[in-house]
Amino acid sequence: MTTPSPGPGILGTGIQEGLLLKPVTYPWAMELYDQAVANTWFPNEIQLGEDLGDFGRMTDDERHALTFLMSYFNPNELLVNKALAFGVYPYVNAAECHLYLAKQMWEEANHCMAFEYVLETFPVDRERAYESHVRVPSMVAKEEFEVRYIRRMTEQTLDITTLEGKQDFVRNLVAYNVVLEGIWFYSGFMVALSFRQRNLLRNFGSLIDWIVRDESLHLKFGINLILTVLEENPEVATDAFAEEIRQMILDGVTMEEQYNRDLLPTGILGLNADYINQYVQYLADRRLEELGLEPHYRVDNPAKWMAAANDTLELVNFFEATNTSYEVNARAH
Repeated sequence: MTTPSPGPGILGTGIQEGLLLKPVTYPWAMELYDQAVANTWFPNEIQLGEDLGDFGRMTDDERHALTFLMSYFNPNELLVNKALAFGVYPYVNAAECHLYLAKQMWEEANHCMAFEYVLETFPVDRERAYESHVRVPSMVAKEEFEVRYIRRMTEQTLDITTLEGKQDFVRNLVAYNVVLEGIWFYSGFMVALSFRQRNLLRNFGSLIDWIVRDESLHLKFGINLILTVLEENPEVATDAFAEEIRQMILDGVTMEEQYNRDLLPTGILGLNADYINQYVQYLADRRLEELGLEPHYRVDNPAKWMAAANDTLELVNFFEATNTSYEVNARAH
């Protein structure tokens, strides 16, 4: 992170502020916007119909896992957009941040349509998939966790000039960006990509690859935003607040562990809930470190194949990594 430029800072609610893009105050936001534009894709570029034969050969447990993932991913892509629209966009000043957030919101909508494409292509019970996020306790708990923080931003008065307001802003970012997108989504992506490891659902795997590449930028933006807020407002980063953030992440791991037991109650070939949950703990430690906190679980990554499948999941220098995996019209299908 670079020393913040003089000026009003990244936080603020002035309608007439942040209307000029140049000079760019936060180059990292501009770079992420440019990269996000280069990564633009559309779901129908993937021929999902070619995976139908694989789906027909899968076991009931495997089809349950896929349906369960869609049950969670689909509504939560839209929940993220609410967190962005009501909890982030109104409280940042920089034009380059607004540009990136607008592109991120389009990407979340595109992911929602991608999962709709999956639901339309594979013969899954759409009604069952849709109702799971309000019927399955482990899924309900995760959604309630997110809504609790988003509601603070949308239904109550938030004064971003106060210490409490700034802390609420960071809490919301940690809830949706670090826990939801940075741990829960990545856990699901690993399960989704595990089918391709067994030469199943290869095109579905490509669709997930593209979604993960988008999400890796969302994660970078969110963590850069958190660290910039803390850098510009050092009074926010008290020891007590750091411990609260740490506990939020650990609580997220506990909820995800129960969710994964419902996702894979008996396990499938090469994968069970314990395996996924070790990966969740590994991810949580990475997120803690990226926020400047000590790792908690200190476990190895059990899914080292993910590094080969997608380099964004095994970054050494997180903020220096550049995604050069693909650009529009320059991808191998």
